[in-house]
Amino acid sequence: MSDYNPSRDDFAALLDESLHGREMLEGQVVHGLVVGVEKDFVIVDVGLKTEGRIPLKEFGTEAASALKAGDTVEVYLERVENAMGEAVISREKARREEAWTRLEVIFNKGEPVMGTIVGRVKGGFTVDMDGASGFLPGSQVDIRPVRDVAPLMGKEQPFAILKMDRPRGNIVVSRRAILEEARAEQRTELVGQLAEGEIRDGVVKNITDYGAFVDLGGIDGLLHVTDMSWKRVSHPSQVLAVGDQVRVQIIKINPDTQRISLGMKQLQSDPWENVDVKYPVNGKFSGRITNITDYGAFVELESGVEGLVHVSEMSWTKKNVHPGKIVSTSQEVDVVVLEVDASKRRVSLGLKQAQENPWEAFVAAHPIGSTLEGEVKNATEFGLFVGFENDIDGMVHLSDLDWNVAGEEAIAKYKKGDVVKTKVLDVDVDKERISLGIKQLAEDPMTGDTFKKG
Repeated sequence: MSDYNPSRDDFAALLDESLHGREMLEGQVVHGLVVGVEKDFVIVDVGLKTEGRIPLKEFGTEAASALKAGDTVEVYLERVENAMGEAVISREKARREEAWTRLEVIFNKGEPVMGTIVGRVKGGFTVDMDGASGFLPGSQVDIRPVRDVAPLMGKEQPFAILKMDRPRGNIVVSRRAILEEARAEQRTELVGQLAEGEIRDGVVKNITDYGAFVDLGGIDGLLHVTDMSWKRVSHPSQVLAVGDQVRVQIIKINPDTQRISLGMKQLQSDPWENVDVKYPVNGKFSGRITNITDYGAFVELESGVEGLVHVSEMSWTKKNVHPGKIVSTSQEVDVVVLEVDASKRRVSLGLKQAQENPWEAFVAAHPIGSTLEGEVKNATEFGLFVGFENDIDGMVHLSDLDWNVAGEEAIAKYKKGDVVKTKVLDVDVDKERISLGIKQLAEDPMTGDTFKKG
């Protein structure tokens, strides 16, 4: 038998050491023994000098009704002893700590967590995840904005944990991330069922400036405006409306982005096939002006086939004039085919070639040596420009104004608007030039009788 008899100081030291070890447990979850269940409280012994009291409601209605003395429960130890000498413990905080530990594991694994939207707060909602509360931002509720969240409240559903900050007690969750992942998986599965070249029926869901989105049965494809028709389409709404049933062909599937390109015109015969046979060079055809630009005008020869009349091929006489001053949209015109490039789907047309060449008409009516009258349009340092019918001009060079007077002096006799008689000296149809003379209307004095040898 030991002769050791501890003194009062020794006993106090042992007690302090024991209590210090227990104080180290503060802020942790510990096991406790239920020693009694009262009307509103549960008495729990956690191995300290005194028991602690926990409100019965912290155990939940179902668990509280089954609770009895002798049961083991996990509780959160806030303080070893309060002013009343009782241990301060909490079942609710224990559940919260358990939930945090469990959620951290789930968060690190990147797995979804089950939770319930229980309330609305500023900027979003509160989600209960079996003891831990998380914040669900309004932007993370759904893929698209949700006007009425009531059907989602109180319903257990999966959420993705976006962020966890245990010291601050913050958890941010997202329902949208779960929906996007599910949609991505569904999209991958649906894309795998499609093949390029297939013909599918769909419904127009949305129309934009550049095309229309078509629902193919759970997955959308883009029908670009250029693939709606072989003819020119200014805006998709000219062809389609939301809700229209359409038949389309799958043109391309991008395996990386899972984007699906659709086409409608591909289901129709290509009007550009044998276009060079239908519209041979030098052939004359009728068409309709569909678009006017600074550089020319587009003419529809048939539905889906357009040709360009370059500004230089629009008029024989109107140079440096905007095409809109010569033709107008929807105007019916005759054109001549100048060039066809079937591979590039280009047809070059001429508007002026479908009309009589005024230079050829002039030389036919006024051969070299003939005389005619015209109006002075302009006087320049080179000579006089004289206008004739069909808006064509001819030039009288300074040297061809007068036999006896220098050109600079002779031109001073003429002004704009004067009607003068001229003689045709030369016509260059290709260069569209007419050379005229006024002095040639009289005999060259150098060849008269005065200068003949006697």
